[in-house]
Amino acid sequence: MPEQDQNAEKFLDLIRQSKRGKFKLYIGMSAGVGKTYRMLQEAHALLKNGANVKIGFIETHNRAETHALLEGLPSVPRRKIFYKGKELEEMDVQGVINARPEIVIVDELAHTNVEGSKNEKRWQDVIEIINAGINVISAVNIQHIESLNEEIKDITGIEIRERVPDSVLRLADEVVNIDLTADELIARLKEGKIYDKTKVETALRNFFQSEKILQLRELALKEVASQVERKIETELPKNVGLRSEHFLACISSNHEIARKIIRKTARLASYYNSKWFVLYVQTPHEDTDKIPLATQRHLINNFKLATELGAEVINIKDESIANTIVKIAEEKSVTTICIGKPHLRLWRIIMSTAVFNQLLTKLSASDIDIIILS
Repeated sequence: MPEQDQNAEKFLDLIRQSKRGKFKLYIGMSAGVGKTYRMLQEAHALLKNGANVKIGFIETHNRAETHALLEGLPSVPRRKIFYKGKELEEMDVQGVINARPEIVIVDELAHTNVEGSKNEKRWQDVIEIINAGINVISAVNIQHIESLNEEIKDITGIEIRERVPDSVLRLADEVVNIDLTADELIARLKEGKIYDKTKVETALRNFFQSEKILQLRELALKEVASQVERKIETELPKNVGLRSEHFLACISSNHEIARKIIRKTARLASYYNSKWFVLYVQTPHEDTDKIPLATQRHLINNFKLATELGAEVINIKDESIANTIVKIAEEKSVTTICIGKPHLRLWRIIMSTAVFNQLLTKLSASDIDIIILS
């Protein structure tokens, strides 16, 4: 039996074990590695195996080889939306649910829906479809994963606006990496298989550089390995005697640094498949009537980001940051506390108090680790 047919049969066995829809996710290091092509190949294999499979939304980007694979695959008609005088198309979520296919193929997981759609993001559409008992196969590039946003910006120099919360990845029952070498990917680009040939030179000068591709490839491989490890740990019996990790991210009202701490702690928590918390201690000089409205909005946005990444947010009013950290760490059985660099105002406040030595002593006695995040 061909490998593609074996993979399709394996996925069919998986999805028929549960009433909740199963979720299979293809991850790639960049556009053009072949995620959409592979999903369509799998759709044909599933159809051949007798599954009721439909296309919910596919974006071929005018790639001839990919477009050819749409032939013979049934699809749910797209929903037409008029926006700013233009007719645009989005996936018809309710149409998919009403059609009740066994499996639906949904491309571009990080896509932002047109204003007026039922959900703001396509990943929200996917969750709704899964909750309706329909199985989904989807795809995303590594640069769209929320907790990797800072690393992606460092590598590419680009801030990715469309992002998918890590919690969505954790919903996946199966994660598959679509991998190419940097040379193979650049060769595909030069052959016009990724973008129109008029855009190739610009792409080669910017995103498609070997060094950047190699770093993105490493991130993609690590992410898939982490998801597989998480899957093994959740499905196999727990080893008795191993410490259950709980992370506590301590943030201040400094927007940029707080956001980095949240994302890096989210990565750690995801790696260890552990529970984690975000703590903000509002001291008297940070009362809402004493800090700018912009700072308050940033705080709210950071709380929202933390929640989307799977954290429990704890917001406490107290004069002593250090004492509150110790208290929450004990209450939540925290094993690791994550704080920012020494220049962070939160750190300066802790250092300036007599409680700091007590904090270190307490944490040492409690076998709690401290990680200073860059």
